[in-house]
Amino acid sequence: MTRVEHLSPDITLYLGDCREILSMLGKVDAVVTDPPYGLGDKWNGGGGGAKSSWNFNPSEAKSWDGQIAVGLYASLKLADQAIVWGGNYYELPPSRCWLVWDKVQPDTWTTGQCELAWTSLDRPVRAFRMCQAVAHDEMRPKQHPTQKPDSLMVWCLKWIDGETILDPFMGSGTTGVACVQLDRKFIGIEIEPKYFDIACRRISNELKQPRLPFVEPKAKPKTAELFETVSA
Repeated sequence: MTRVEHLSPDITLYLGDCREILSMLGKVDAVVTDPPYGLGDKWNGGGGGAKSSWNFNPSEAKSWDGQIAVGLYASLKLADQAIVWGGNYYELPPSRCWLVWDKVQPDTWTTGQCELAWTSLDRPVRAFRMCQAVAHDEMRPKQHPTQKPDSLMVWCLKWIDGETILDPFMGSGTTGVACVQLDRKFIGIEIEPKYFDIACRRISNELKQPRLPFVEPKAKPKTAELFETVSA
């Protein structure tokens, strides 16, 4: 049975298989997610990567990677905007805008220097720079194997218009934490009870944090007035 937690009027979390839960949801403004993409299979001698075709028949999804792809593709039908970390491991439509996390690592390191996110956005490529050591400090204690820094997900949401964000592979809830920080509505789905409980706790704690009141910025001076001020 699906477990549902309403952490606030704007935050709803589901424990269960996104392939089953997505059919109960309506349209959202954006999907922002970091799905699994089978690297564990590759490291254990398998093919690795979730290369199921965008137009493949869901009934053919026999592998774990294929099942993940079914959930991902179904979620993308609910939104016009999407950001998918690890999107280079899926067969997705061509994109003008990829988001890049530059980890500022030397060539001698064996781990990846960047991570890529596919998007459906009509923007130029954008890059977020944070070295791996700083990222680990921000996430300490790290609570999920592929957890992203909060600041990275806040940066991602900067490129999204609209209020309601869906993450069908919520993990430890970082997308939800970012949504709370930016006063966005959030729907999260996670299949693993351990990580679902972590996400509930992290997002609940974030909801308790004080928020500074919004202050309307002062109008910027017109170009001519600015020039006169500088000249004076």
